[in-house]
Amino acid sequence: MSKPADLPNDIEALKALLAASEDRNLRKQDRIDQLEKLVADFKRALFGARSEKADPEQFELALEDIETAMAVVHAEDDAVDPPASRPTKPRNTNRGSLPKHLLRIEEVITPDSMTCGCGAERHMIGEDTSERLDIVPAQFRVIVTRRPKYACRSCTNGVVQAPAPARLIPGGMPTEATVAHVLVSKYADHLPLYRQAQIYSRQGIDLDRSTLAGWVGKAAYELRPVFDALMADLKRSTKLFMDETRAPVLDPGKRKTKTGYFWALARDDRPWCGAAPPGVAFAYAPGRSGQYADDILKGFSGILQVDGYAGYNRLLKRVDDRVALAYCWAHARRKLHEVAQSGTAPIAEDGLKQIAALYRIEKDIRGLAPEVRLAARQDRSAPLIAAFEEWLTTNRARLSAKAPLGEALKYIAKYWDGLCLFLTDGRLEMDSNAVERTIRPIALNRKNALFAGHDAGAANWGVIASLIETCKLNDVDPHAYLTNMLTGIVAGHKQSKINELLPWNYVK
Repeated sequence: MSKPADLPNDIEALKALLAASEDRNLRKQDRIDQLEKLVADFKRALFGARSEKADPEQFELALEDIETAMAVVHAEDDAVDPPASRPTKPRNTNRGSLPKHLLRIEEVITPDSMTCGCGAERHMIGEDTSERLDIVPAQFRVIVTRRPKYACRSCTNGVVQAPAPARLIPGGMPTEATVAHVLVSKYADHLPLYRQAQIYSRQGIDLDRSTLAGWVGKAAYELRPVFDALMADLKRSTKLFMDETRAPVLDPGKRKTKTGYFWALARDDRPWCGAAPPGVAFAYAPGRSGQYADDILKGFSGILQVDGYAGYNRLLKRVDDRVALAYCWAHARRKLHEVAQSGTAPIAEDGLKQIAALYRIEKDIRGLAPEVRLAARQDRSAPLIAAFEEWLTTNRARLSAKAPLGEALKYIAKYWDGLCLFLTDGRLEMDSNAVERTIRPIALNRKNALFAGHDAGAANWGVIASLIETCKLNDVDPHAYLTNMLTGIVAGHKQSKINELLPWNYVK
């Protein structure tokens, strides 16, 4: 606000100043209105009621668009009223961080003249330093391999030349790093091959989609033994998670897609400080029959944590390799949540509160040793489970089994023993969310690619996705890992040492 002494004495100048002030206030009010609407949209997206089946990726996209719109409003405001002219402190924004390992390219900006007005030379007494993130688009380069030929001038013993190095694609143009980049772009960043071909063409590199597909197929073939070793390692555990998700596959004979399934087998012992590294393997099968789960789990004996799909009941009939099924409280909660969302349902809401109390206990004991977790559950969770069982029995007797709430309670009662198994083993989780999280990238890739072109293509998808997602679980860069693995395989890595190639054994 201007001081009285700074105001002009001229009436016309005062009117112009007043008009400019009113325009500025109107613009600010417009900004406030815009921001208030965006904040309301943001809160609605973040906290508002929404179906639990909402795609997390779609939810993130909504937030991105809202935050982008907010940034546009701030940019318009800064253009009209530059931050340098405002006495208020700048907005508190997260500007990210720049890791130390990134290449630093320094530029020094010096004054036009180093000579002082008195004629003497100026000397540096300090400096201001700022860092900005600079991105150079993917750079393509050509590796030229020369193999000179040597011969003796004194005799005729022949020509000597170093042997050509082994390559993943014999006679082809890609390095192993290039193939790894294609794999990560397709299966981690969800870029179908035809889109990758379009990106390459902008750099003047014309690669047909079928050529890229050939590279992917060759890599999948070479990586299959590593996938098999991953699957075998997981099945040596005594506690695993399992879930399945659709994998639409083109059926050329009928000119339409058929429904196959990825069966995800996951291990995550981090919540109880287990020594085994986390991992996930996606096995493709043309159907959802429990027979496929039984085949995939041959050699596994222990506790399997799953949802309520009836196909897993086949595992309970095994004579050898006995399997106990632990069920998922997240699915039980979802049944009550769906009823509560449909209208006033105090019984369902009461059940949700009881389940929330159990999850609060789990949050407190996450990351502790199994025996500590088990003791806490026996002390704190067991009484809540007993009260929930009494609540379940009472309300089932009062409600029709065909009513939505009655069906939800029937579902919980049906799997009650498996839901309570976590009270007897500190290694168990209350739900199977660990494996569901690993499936999300498969679902996103399915949206971008729509379907796999063949059963074999879906199986290859599962091989590569397994290694990439296991890399993520172990904080390993998938591109560096795949480059290293493909290079080692081409160089003749021994099959007897295949376990050395598993993602958690990768050394940067």
